[in-house]
Amino acid sequence: MLSKILVAIDQSTASQRAFDTALELAKVLGANLTLVHVLDVFDSVAPERPTIPVNSYGIGLDGMVRKNYERHWAEFVEHYDALLRQKQIDAETIGVTADYLQPYGLPGPAICKAAGAGQADLIVVGSHGRSGLRELFLGSVSNYVMHHAPCSVMVIHPENRRDHGLHREHSDRPAAVIY
Repeated sequence: MLSKILVAIDQSTASQRAFDTALELAKVLGANLTLVHVLDVFDSVAPERPTIPVNSYGIGLDGMVRKNYERHWAEFVEHYDALLRQKQIDAETIGVTADYLQPYGLPGPAICKAAGAGQADLIVVGSHGRSGLRELFLGSVSNYVMHHAPCSVMVIHPENRRDHGLHREHSDRPAAVIY
């Protein structure tokens, strides 16, 4: 029986579809939902880390650059904290118990670690649909999670992706693959 479902959250359409699917599953199964957004300094939407030259003489300027970065990072963290709180409220509004985490690190390993620590029965993660060189260079969180998760994984594929020839009666439902 699935009693603990973990869902990876970011601001992508794939993530929203994963959240919707996880929420529906949690409601039907009476499962608890854990929302996870990983704080990754290398994320393309994270504030750009400042680079300070080694031979810099402007200690005051360096301090200002660092403080500016810290302020932007705090705003980034708060933005996702607010997103997670809103999704928690959305879940609880329909009777699903939900909590959330914002661990630091690389998304794939951090999601797997959170699933293990929380004894999740299922991880639901969205796929951005990358393949080939794009996947090689940009990485694939869903691919990492599929191969390293301590539990079952459901990957929600992009809406425009076909089910490899499988006919779907309900085309408005998310395409999902469970591993």
